[in-house]
Amino acid sequence: MDIAQLRREYTKKKLSKKSVKKDVIDQFNNWLEEAIHANCLEPTAMVVSTISERNTPSSRVVLLKGVEDGGFIFYTNYASRKGTQLALNNGISALFFWPEVERQVNIEGAIVKCSPEQSDAYFKTRPWKSRIGAIISPQSQPIESRNVIKKAFVLEAAKHLGETVPRPEYWGGYRIIPTRIEFWQGRASRLHDRILYTKKADNTWQIVRLAP
Repeated sequence: MDIAQLRREYTKKKLSKKSVKKDVIDQFNNWLEEAIHANCLEPTAMVVSTISERNTPSSRVVLLKGVEDGGFIFYTNYASRKGTQLALNNGISALFFWPEVERQVNIEGAIVKCSPEQSDAYFKTRPWKSRIGAIISPQSQPIESRNVIKKAFVLEAAKHLGETVPRPEYWGGYRIIPTRIEFWQGRASRLHDRILYTKKADNTWQIVRLAP
């Protein structure tokens, strides 16, 4: 198979400076809602990229869990690979790709931790087994086999039968504070529409069109 010849035309939608919202969060929420209504697979999935201790990029997929106070929220183990990298460098990017509507959103900014109260509130909404999993997993660390995790899960679950599972201190939320957000709409002949929001010193947003 010659993968260099794999291509498709994007023809579903258009994007212009006149059509977008002045507020970038309103624009994102509109697109997210459209992605959900279009039955996009995992519409809240985003590729989060951090900077490693060797100053190289590191990426993985996480799920967006809220858009609040002008930021994008996700939750993880603070001792995970991304958590330790964010402790060294709080720069971050997040990429949404919704192929069903031929769209991308690229977010760049900095990270701040959510408050313990906010992390507690979200942790309580997780399925019981997911809470147990968050406690027992030494995320990103080497383990001898899957049996190590399975045994730890069973032992920890036995401790909390019929009880509320408390959030461990090493698990919680991050909020991405954006400084640059690009909305990409696929178009025919690779003449894609790209609208860029850049945060200015007065916290308003400059909106420009980029060449495809």
